[in-house]
Amino acid sequence: MHICVLFFCGSRKARPNRRMCDNFMRPLLVQHARCLGNSTDDGKEQPPMSEVQATIVKAVSGHRRKVDVTKDYTERNFVTPVRAMSDYLLKPSDLEGLRMVKRRSPYEDAPPLTVYLRRDVETKALEVWGSYEGLQKEHEKRRREEQKYRESMSNVKSILKEYQRAERASQEAKRREQILQGSGRVVHTAVVINGLNFAFKSIAWLYTGSHSMFAEAIHSLSDTCNQLLLAFGIHKSIQQANPDHPYGYHNMRYVSSLISGVGVFFFGAGLAWYHGIKGLLHPEQLESLYWAFFILGGSLISEGGTFLVAFNELKRGARREKMTMLEYVRRSRDPSVNVVLLEDMAAVLGVTVAAACMGLATHLGDPMYDAIGSLIIGTLLGSVAAFIVYSNSVALVGRSIPFDAMQQINKELENDVMIRAIHDVKATDMGNYVVRYKAEIDIDGRELTRSYLDTQDMELLLEEVMNIETIEQLEAFMLKHGENIVDLLGAQVDRIESNLKKRHPEVRHVDLEVL
Repeated sequence: MHICVLFFCGSRKARPNRRMCDNFMRPLLVQHARCLGNSTDDGKEQPPMSEVQATIVKAVSGHRRKVDVTKDYTERNFVTPVRAMSDYLLKPSDLEGLRMVKRRSPYEDAPPLTVYLRRDVETKALEVWGSYEGLQKEHEKRRREEQKYRESMSNVKSILKEYQRAERASQEAKRREQILQGSGRVVHTAVVINGLNFAFKSIAWLYTGSHSMFAEAIHSLSDTCNQLLLAFGIHKSIQQANPDHPYGYHNMRYVSSLISGVGVFFFGAGLAWYHGIKGLLHPEQLESLYWAFFILGGSLISEGGTFLVAFNELKRGARREKMTMLEYVRRSRDPSVNVVLLEDMAAVLGVTVAAACMGLATHLGDPMYDAIGSLIIGTLLGSVAAFIVYSNSVALVGRSIPFDAMQQINKELENDVMIRAIHDVKATDMGNYVVRYKAEIDIDGRELTRSYLDTQDMELLLEEVMNIETIEQLEAFMLKHGENIVDLLGAQVDRIESNLKKRHPEVRHVDLEVL
């Protein structure tokens, strides 16, 4: 009896009642000492009672195993059914007797995953295939069979070719419809008009020999080439994301606009400057300018028409984004339409400059004015190209969304009951009206625990606590509910991300990291 009492009072469970144990043990120890005496059979003196008690307590105190994060540990790793069948070559019937666990799915709006313990799957695989070597041999065998199967599928592919062609035609029709809307419609209109202008201006230049007319012809040619490049960028940017490009091709519009700006600068402005300098060094008398003025007048009307189309599209976009027109253009929210607008604006001004300089050269009889007009048009093209290159370079580097929009998102997150604070916020405009939002969030542990307790039967939970008698039972209790709380944390983060995307459709990618 004395030994049982000593063991109880030396255990961790009795530490909260240490005073009661001391009062209870003291007379027992005294009685025990009187029975045995203060000395052993060999005459040696026993240690004091306090030392005996301390020694007993120290001897029976328990210690739980600590977690060593430096070691590899796969005992609790999970394997999905697909991986169990692909990596371990198990059949669905082989998995029926294994322990199943429901885990939260990593995919948005997907049901929970059914997973198995990795050690159970490996044990079953060894049972089925005999050894790891047998499993590897089966893998090699199936790879060879799969290769033969792929070769035999060539006939089946030819049968399905008609169906694939019809499906592709349907997708292309939808894509064309999307391209022809908005910025795609603006770019295609500009391509047609600038192509016609280039043809007519080239004929006028060959007929008159005017340097200003040559600069305008080169201007229209560069605009046509650049807008074809913009059309390719729009076509590429609407492609769906794939494993090689998980965030899609949204930035292709900025890439094509950047290349377009570089082309305008070196090809358009460069040739205009070259021809203007050549005209200054070797002036030639102009001839037959009647048709040149007529073509410039038609070009002014057509360029003005495409300018108005681009202007109206940008105006609608600015209204949709709740921005001023100037801010919308400066931030290059729609880079393709921006380029068309700026190029057409430069074209309208260039046609005006060319007509004025050709008129002065004819009226005063001095061809130097015509060469000066070519230099002015080149400078105009260079200025537009510099702005296009700068605005698209800033967008490609990774530009933040407007401050007010980011503050609105931050405010909505901070108003959530589970979030105490947010830090290190990065909201990046990825193009095509797609935003990526990243933030570090400080989760309120108390509210998270309350949310978990709302799903539990408190009376049953209390009964579980009252039945805890050993350290092992306490550890099992904590592991069970601790794992459930971690799962709830992931579910709450998913809820916050989903609500954020619903309120802000432009936010397609949300990365919330828990501090």
